[in-house]
Amino acid sequence: MPRSNYQHQIVNPTSSPHRRIKILRNVVFIAFAIIAVRLFFIQIIEHNYWITKAEKEHTILETVTARRGEIYMMDHDEPVAIVLNQTTYQIIIDPSVTNKDEVKQALETYAKDYIVVDFDEIYNQEGLRYSIVAKNVPRNIIETLNEQDLTAVWFKKTNQRVYPEGQLASVLLGFVNADGVGQYGVEGALNPVLAGKDGLIKSTADVNKVALSIGNDNIKIPAEDGRNLVLSIDRGLEQGVEEITKKHIDNTAATHASALVMDPNTGEIIAMANLPNYDPANYGNVTDASAYLNQVTEVPYEPASICKSFAFSSAINEGVMSADTTYFNQGYEIIDGWKIQNAEQRASLYGTINMKTALYWSLNTGSIYALKLLGGDPNQINQAGREKLYDYYHNKFRLDHLSGIELPEVEGIIPDPNEGWGRDSVYANMTFGQNLNITMLQTATAYSAVINGGTYHTPTIVKGELVNGEVAPLENTTESTEKIDNKILSDETSATMRDMFINNRNYKARAGIDRAGYAIGGKSGTAQVIKNGAYDDTMSETVGSYIGFVGPNGELPKYVIMVKMLGEGQYLDGGIASNLFDDIENYLIDYLKIKPGA
Repeated sequence: MPRSNYQHQIVNPTSSPHRRIKILRNVVFIAFAIIAVRLFFIQIIEHNYWITKAEKEHTILETVTARRGEIYMMDHDEPVAIVLNQTTYQIIIDPSVTNKDEVKQALETYAKDYIVVDFDEIYNQEGLRYSIVAKNVPRNIIETLNEQDLTAVWFKKTNQRVYPEGQLASVLLGFVNADGVGQYGVEGALNPVLAGKDGLIKSTADVNKVALSIGNDNIKIPAEDGRNLVLSIDRGLEQGVEEITKKHIDNTAATHASALVMDPNTGEIIAMANLPNYDPANYGNVTDASAYLNQVTEVPYEPASICKSFAFSSAINEGVMSADTTYFNQGYEIIDGWKIQNAEQRASLYGTINMKTALYWSLNTGSIYALKLLGGDPNQINQAGREKLYDYYHNKFRLDHLSGIELPEVEGIIPDPNEGWGRDSVYANMTFGQNLNITMLQTATAYSAVINGGTYHTPTIVKGELVNGEVAPLENTTESTEKIDNKILSDETSATMRDMFINNRNYKARAGIDRAGYAIGGKSGTAQVIKNGAYDDTMSETVGSYIGFVGPNGELPKYVIMVKMLGEGQYLDGGIASNLFDDIENYLIDYLKIKPGA
């Protein structure tokens, strides 16, 4: 058999090519195994995580900012805008995409005053994809930045608060901070009503973050704009009261003064002045945060002899005293070992006098005698008298309660009638407005009940909301406050007190300060200041207050006016405060064109 020309070649399995193929096969197998295991983890174990991550990469979430409600005051019978909105912008960046140096240079060049972040901190936050870097940027600056063609930089339209009247009623109004949240005053107390509710847009996007019109997960929740509030404050009256108050600060030793004008028959506040005030558009320039506090509603104090109005009316209402009731005045009382004396020590007042005279001369012995009569014993203060006075101060006049006004406010302090040492002397002092702490608003609201026929009305600063140019009742607020209209004094008691208050101002009428045809009455208060834990008997520093009413003769009072003046280390009495009352009273008559009575 012929020999074949081919020879069989024996392959060595350990040869280099075969070994490389085997290794490659094993590597491929292992790689497929790793991929399979990884796919198992991704599809089964980590399924929810990757679904969420994918949705995040392909979902656009954008908050739709609600338009903040504007604030109006009344101009006689017409609402006028006092707080407005101005369109501004937020600047938003994606730090993972933008060029830090490029963005930083552009913003510091054109929008330096509006930057709210530290760029180094922003770019050092790993994984940060969204950051608001500037707020309240005007439109012209946005237009300039838009020409820079910056990558991953967005401009979001927002609202900025504008106060066209400057400092007018600034303490009453409050302000809106950089985060769009109302602070202090009306802006803070009614922030939920003014702010509204932001909306939301959620849509599916492609890889370039372009919104797609399809998708079952697309959501659009419209924003609910805030409501436009109309305050009961009269703009012209507020301006006039502030200007008058400023003049009295400039011409006296006072450094601070507050004034309140309210309708005693409804509880509506028509003016509330606090000076000094500030510019709400530049609230950050205030160096002392106490400047934001409303002295009328947030700062309790001792209104001194103004509280004789409450002690006298309590005793008269209980039927144990009248304006003609007499007592023996020796110029002082010794109670719990303490000597309590009258500020007025003229000889003609010693001996037997009536309560009308005691109120006219603001005698502490007179209000203490009213407390004794409340307890049924004209010779001493007792538990029954203390408890009766507490009932009036606490339950009827609500001097230590929140009033329910739509403003930040604090409770007052009325001491317990039976707990603690020296209750008799504490309550004796309370009859003339010391040893308690109440706000101007609590005082004025209670005083309104004394002179309006005896009805306590919850005070209010809100007239309603502006709807289609008309003032409508404000309903469905986030917090509803119960409105109180309680009859706490008899008509006869109220009439007696009005006559006594008018008698208090007889000297003013004789001097031509009070006008003919108008019923004007009031009560002053000069409060000692506590220093080093005790009242300063040197009277080197006092707080002067005055409260009164005005209206046509023969009618119930139309308005109650209360003023307070203070200055550190200065003597300011009720007489100085009454001068401020006089000027506000006369301005009020002219501005509101109150016609005289018969």
